[in-house]
Amino acid sequence: MSERTLRCEYTSFPIRDSVTEKTIGLMRIEFWRKAVEDIYQDSPPQQPVAIELWKAVRRQNLTKRWLMNIIDQREKNLDDRAYRDIGELETYAENTQSALLYLTLETLGVRDIHADHAASHIGKAHGIVTCLRATPYHASRRKMFLPMDICMLHDVSQEDFIRNKEAKKIKDIVYDIASQAHVHLEHARSFKKNVPAKAFPAFLCTVAIEDYLHKIQKADFNIFHPSLHQKNTLLPLYLYIRSWKKVY
Repeated sequence: MSERTLRCEYTSFPIRDSVTEKTIGLMRIEFWRKAVEDIYQDSPPQQPVAIELWKAVRRQNLTKRWLMNIIDQREKNLDDRAYRDIGELETYAENTQSALLYLTLETLGVRDIHADHAASHIGKAHGIVTCLRATPYHASRRKMFLPMDICMLHDVSQEDFIRNKEAKKIKDIVYDIASQAHVHLEHARSFKKNVPAKAFPAFLCTVAIEDYLHKIQKADFNIFHPSLHQKNTLLPLYLYIRSWKKVY
């Protein structure tokens, strides 16, 4: 089962932006929770993604807990509120992005504590960057999900984000949050000498994470800067180089 297939299955679980009512989201959550239970009983529902996931579970002996963590965390996230603090955002990232990386490692035949530690930190960095990248989109819909403790520390309200007021303070908030993502990337790389080479393809997402962190630094941490919405046409080349060098 490829990483691409796993990501398809991951995004098939309920996502906050894809539902208009919490009740509908909960119904989809329950469908996938029961589907995973049935998959591990060798009785998958006749749904294309569920069938492919069942095949992967049988072939790679995927850990049920990682799949359930993704579903459970998605359910908690249906409340449509800002994260209380950076720790809560990291917990969400650990139970979604990191869990997905653990599953990807298992599809690669890697079950290694050092690889798992790296995956944990990469997943947290990924989750933080995803939250940052989504901020302009959410602000345009009068929503904001960045950690409240950091916003309160800099005396910035949700309305300030929505109206893009207090630009200097907002930059300070973005700097603090982006710095935490960078710290997680550095921690992940501290394990690289002990991570099996087979695990490196699972960690190529660090190319996109690092690209965004570099761009936001160049934009002086202005999260609404137009350059952050421009595609980097060199990303495929960077991915190839990292893959060839077996680094992340």
